[in-house]
Amino acid sequence: MTEKTFREIWQHHRGKILGSLAGLVFSLLVVAVGFLWALFIGFCVGVGYLVGKRLDEEQEHVLDILSRILPPGRRHR
Repeated sequence: MTEKTFREIWQHHRGKILGSLAGLVFSLLVVAVGFLWALFIGFCVGVGYLVGKRLDEEQEHVLDILSRILPPGRRHR
């Protein structure tokens, strides 16, 4: 197969390929660490992705994003 063929396959089946890889990674995590830990890892990856995406798109600082997400707390002097 040539590089052109791989590009055509990627363009037409990108979602199927990425979904299959995500399913494979999740199933390996379930086997390795258990279902609940795999869900927790998936949740952390998703949150990390969303924060990173927001940083890329809006050029925000991490502390600005965290101050909106986390509840306000007391600051020590």
